[in-house]
Amino acid sequence: MNDRVQIDITDGVADVRLVRADKMNALDNAMFDALIQAGERLKGESGVRAVVLSGEGKAFCAGLDTSNFGAMASGARSGGQSSTGDALVTRNRTPGGSNRAQHAVMVWREVPVPVIAAVHGVALGGGFQLALGPDMRFVTPDVKLSVFEIKWGLVPDMAGLVLMRQLVRDDIARELTYSGRIFNGEEAVRIGMATRCVEDPRAEALAFARDVAGKNPHAIRAAKRLLNLAAEADQREVLLEESREQTALIGSPNQVEAVKANMEKRAAHFAEVEVEPPAPVFGG
Repeated sequence: MNDRVQIDITDGVADVRLVRADKMNALDNAMFDALIQAGERLKGESGVRAVVLSGEGKAFCAGLDTSNFGAMASGARSGGQSSTGDALVTRNRTPGGSNRAQHAVMVWREVPVPVIAAVHGVALGGGFQLALGPDMRFVTPDVKLSVFEIKWGLVPDMAGLVLMRQLVRDDIARELTYSGRIFNGEEAVRIGMATRCVEDPRAEALAFARDVAGKNPHAIRAAKRLLNLAAEADQREVLLEESREQTALIGSPNQVEAVKANMEKRAAHFAEVEVEPPAPVFGG
């Protein structure tokens, strides 16, 4: 993982960086593995209260490594034919339904604390879909973003369609997917693809993460569970889970500490959340 993704954890904030800067952090097999390993590790880190995902060098992530397209140009098919192809498509999925490439994106939704993507340079194709996995996206005004797959005669297949529909109108998702056009950070915020447009996304994201790390970690994790659920569950289920989460929080030690700290105008001192490491996926 160290030659593709590095993690530093300080005061509850995990600073996760793609470090394949010489290739603009392009996605190769090693990068997919490293992203999954990083996300799975953080799912089991009890002391982590927020995560920032960024790329070193000139770009967040340029997308799929172009060496992959040479094999495609030969006419080779990865999926096989008929029932054999169906088997290749459906096997080795996570409980949430993701294949390996999709899990490199969706694992950031499964990390139980807020994840902020700090996006600069370019985030194209798979790189753009990777930026959709975190809870929020802080982008530079001049960043280049694109649902780029149509350039290569393909469709988004790293959970982009699942995640875009939660962020933008259907017609906007279709226009970007059909055209593959590049758009900047200001437009991304305007249409709902990005959260903030700032000159230094990583600094802003780390500051936001530190602020989140100072909140009741049990409440933050409960909020993420509810927000994830709200994206796919019906109203009745969400209302019920709101009540369950709130009932568990009221009167708990960290909730009491939050009230006392506010009343006494001091910094809160929260107990860590106890978690168990998740089961390994795709061979661990």
